[in-house]
Amino acid sequence: MLKKLGLVTILSSVLFADTIFVSNEKDNTISVIDSVTNEVVKTYEVGQRPRGITLTSDYSKLYICASDDDTVQAMDTKTGKILYNLPSGEDPEQFSLHPDGTELYISNEDDGIVTVVDTVNKTVIKQIEVGIEPEGMAVSPDGSVAINSSETSNFLHWIDTKTKEIIHNTLVDERPRHIEFSKTGDKVWASSEIGGTVIVLDTKTKESLGKISFKIPGIYKDKIQPVGIKLTSDGKYAFVALGPANHVAVVDAKTYEVIKYLLVGKRVWQLGLANNETKLYTTNGVSSDISIIDVDSLKVEKTIKVGRFPWGIAVKPTK
Repeated sequence: MLKKLGLVTILSSVLFADTIFVSNEKDNTISVIDSVTNEVVKTYEVGQRPRGITLTSDYSKLYICASDDDTVQAMDTKTGKILYNLPSGEDPEQFSLHPDGTELYISNEDDGIVTVVDTVNKTVIKQIEVGIEPEGMAVSPDGSVAINSSETSNFLHWIDTKTKEIIHNTLVDERPRHIEFSKTGDKVWASSEIGGTVIVLDTKTKESLGKISFKIPGIYKDKIQPVGIKLTSDGKYAFVALGPANHVAVVDAKTYEVIKYLLVGKRVWQLGLANNETKLYTTNGVSSDISIIDVDSLKVEKTIKVGRFPWGIAVKPTK
């Protein structure tokens, strides 16, 4: 029986195997991790200071914000070869791909703009003036709206993707960073790093549905800095990376109550879910590793060393 159970476990893990891509900000590399062995299997050299990364819908390409090269690189996910560069504006940090794959919305931190790039023709469609130090970027699941956060202005800027015009601004707490739509698109979650909060907004009305604060025993309040957010598709959990607090908060996505804090590596920044959502991966910048969290048990299972200062993460199914 044990042997059979072991075989089932092995077959299940192979069936739902993922390839995990991690951008290493200080090494100018992408680490590639096999989710079955939980080992780094390849390391690819890319542009300078890679931060935000995202996969195309067919998983054939990985887009990389090469911030210090002022470009977005398109990497072949099978070979690791850089296929071409996209125009991006200066200092691209985070971006979001339109669901149809034809437009990339890019935050340009130094210039206070969002650059919209045609991924097919590899041209700039428009540059939209936003607040000071734009950072987070998200496009709604239906593709109708893009939202950008400006760190210094403390606004979320709502952009109509058809007109490429700002249609609304939402004032939030200090230094907004990451933006995440719910899977159904009816809610928007946004973290405020220095404010120490996450706000949840109704996508249609743009009104606040709730605000989440965090308190970890033994950790000073100013160290609790929410950054990356990841939501499960069943609407059960929201995971929030708390930066130099070195913890991930597990939040009830319906009541907005914090369920648990999980200790991970140093300066946890961004989060990625396995495609079957049984595992959560965290990028821990200062400790130069990623943590693997089991979603069912809400326990940290393993730590994997990657390059220096891991920043972004993207998860590709291999089966």
